[in-house]
Amino acid sequence: MKEAEGQDGAKAPLEETGLDLASRLRLEHHQSLKLWLRMLSCTVRIENEIRTRLRAGFGITLPRFDLMAQLERRPEGLRMGELSKRMMVTGGNVTGITDQLEREKLVQRVPDPTDRRAWAVRLTPSGRAAFAEMAAVHERWIDEMLADIPAEDKSALIGLLASMKERLRIDDGR
Repeated sequence: MKEAEGQDGAKAPLEETGLDLASRLRLEHHQSLKLWLRMLSCTVRIENEIRTRLRAGFGITLPRFDLMAQLERRPEGLRMGELSKRMMVTGGNVTGITDQLEREKLVQRVPDPTDRRAWAVRLTPSGRAAFAEMAAVHERWIDEMLADIPAEDKSALIGLLASMKERLRIDDGR
């Protein structure tokens, strides 16, 4: 968790001080930096709340939820390397998360149907049921957190961010 230093020199979590990443902004900062910090600030606030709620409500971490979400979209399963790429984490992280979920019988490793030398990971029936319950609640949480934003503003933001994504000067292979 990020911390801010108060006048007395004591450290406090940014959320307690009312500060966040966007609080670093100054008038002289470039507009692009201001945009990035605003987006990051919103993302971090939502992500932290989701992490807390997933832990309290389901005893699961956000990375485990994310891995299950990737597998829910691909019932036949995904190779570890593909999971790593989709989640934008290292292979070691994916292996650790998969090992935990496998111990809980929420995922299983199966021979890859396209290459018998490789393994894929897929949700088990109990994993699929558990994820369906979590995903429905997760969707309600997101809707609740964004409820005060008018529908027209949401539509405008979706359009603007889609345009921004297309125009980003990043070569990520996609």
